Amino acid sequence: MANSSTNKTQQTELKEQRVDTWLWAARFFKTRSLASTAIEGGKVAINGQPCKKSGKAVRIGDELSIERGETKWIVTVTGLSKQRGSATVAQTLYSESPEHLAERLKKAEQNRQNHLMNPSRVKPDQHTRILLRALRGKPV
Repeated sequence: MANSSTNKTQQTELKEQRVDTWLWAARFFKTRSLASTAIEGGKVAINGQPCKKSGKAVRIGDELSIERGETKWIVTVTGLSKQRGSATVAQTLYSESPEHLAERLKKAEQNRQNHLMNPSRVKPDQHTRILLRALRGKPV
């Protein structure tokens, strides 16, 4: 129980925080170095301005645009924390507008459907190979 109260006090004490540590604490990236690489690669913007330095400060109320692979988040910072907590704690650090959330989920569903319709060219598993041999009329 003391851990959650410590977490809350750390969230309220901070007025600003490095963007790479915030991205790490909010669980957008697994490590701070991955967050720094994304920032330096131009994948993160703060209030519409590209962020090129991982030491740039982020404050409560800032809007962040985060790209990771084909996924793009547009979130508003609602809390700061130096410690990386559980996923439920991390979700309290930001809010995503319903429009952006719906758009992101729609794109994710489209990607999933596209993947189902056009599977990648990988070696078929054993069961599929047996079925393919049977279709071709070759002995199993």
